Amino acid sequence: MTKFLVITKKHVRIATLVLLLLLVAAACLKWNQQSQAAMGSADPAPGVKVYQMVTGEFESRSPDGKMIEAYGWFPGSLPVKAGEEVELRITGISGQDHPFVIEGLDVKGTVSKGKTTVVRFKAEQKGIYQIVCLTHTTPEQNGPMVGYISVQ
Repeated sequence: MTKFLVITKKHVRIATLVLLLLLVAAACLKWNQQSQAAMGSADPAPGVKVYQMVTGEFESRSPDGKMIEAYGWFPGSLPVKAGEEVELRITGISGQDHPFVIEGLDVKGTVSKGKTTVVRFKAEQKGIYQIVCLTHTTPEQNGPMVGYISVQ
């Protein structure tokens, strides 16, 4: 006896749905890999401690109605162990570009809105090191935008 395979509209719909779901899953996987690559290495080298930081902004109005803005690094203070290899991932949330230096550690870079900047350093000596945005250094420039890395 000969058997026939009958393909109905229901079978076509199910096959189309499965194919569509596979395409969506593949696109999500590819997007996730690209997002991790944009943030720097997802898995740092062994012995490297990863810290996350973002740029932020406060807005308010003075009693006379004038707009007041101030930028900052969040968290504003970051404790780090002496001798630790550090990977600092700073994501730009507010403002446009924030060129910065970490005084005393010979580290500099620029954080841009919507992007993550990765800097690496070894925190060898105990002390408090300032991360300073060179665009926002005074109240007239919506600053000072200063954070602290406390090497303990």
